[in-house]
Amino acid sequence: MITRALEFLAEVKAEVNKVTWPSRREALSGTAVVLVVVFLMATFLGIIDAILSRIVQSII
Repeated sequence: MITRALEFLAEVKAEVNKVTWPSRREALSGTAVVLVVVFLMATFLGIIDAILSRIVQSII
């Protein structure tokens, strides 16, 4: 059982070495894009929520 576990870990290490990791600049750029999109979506959904809340309040 330990042999199989060690073999599995060796295979995992070999696969991780095959991965092309992004550079620091690429990672920061991707993070910035995600944060901007999340901020824009949160703003959009907040505005829609406020509008719908006012519509529902006026109906009730």
